[in-house]
Amino acid sequence: MRADRRRARDDWHDLGVDDDARARTEIAAVVVAYCERLDAGDFDGVGALFARGAFRSPAGTNLVGAAAVRSQYDRVIVYPDGTPGTKHVLGTPLVEVDVAAGTATARTSFTVFQAVPGLALQPVLSGRYHDTFIRHADGWWITERMVHPDLNGDLSRHMASPAHPGIRP
Repeated sequence: MRADRRRARDDWHDLGVDDDARARTEIAAVVVAYCERLDAGDFDGVGALFARGAFRSPAGTNLVGAAAVRSQYDRVIVYPDGTPGTKHVLGTPLVEVDVAAGTATARTSFTVFQAVPGLALQPVLSGRYHDTFIRHADGWWITERMVHPDLNGDLSRHMASPAHPGIRP
């Protein structure tokens, strides 16, 4: 795998892509991976993105590490197809990179849509991700995601409550 990563890194340089542009692309891929995994119901995969980081919110959420971040998705309602019936739509990540220091930040707006049985397609949440990253030998890792939920819709079919414990495949 490391040889493949090295070869891929060399391929970027062969194309004339500088380190800053490559880093921006790799960081955007991490931002997108979070949403793809969440929409697919891959909560373990979401947690893995935070193996070296934290998930926080202004409301006081402070989860550090893969297991802690993964645990917050225990309340997500999973439908028979194995997903939460959601689609995260992202704005363009605004990425700032310090290649020499191996650090970066990204700000991304998002809207989560949901369509499940008995519920028409509708937005259920909209807000912003403010992320910090660090580069390790195996790629870019989230060190902190601060989620700013700006607009809340009807989350009753997305997050379980005592009245609606959710469905597990």
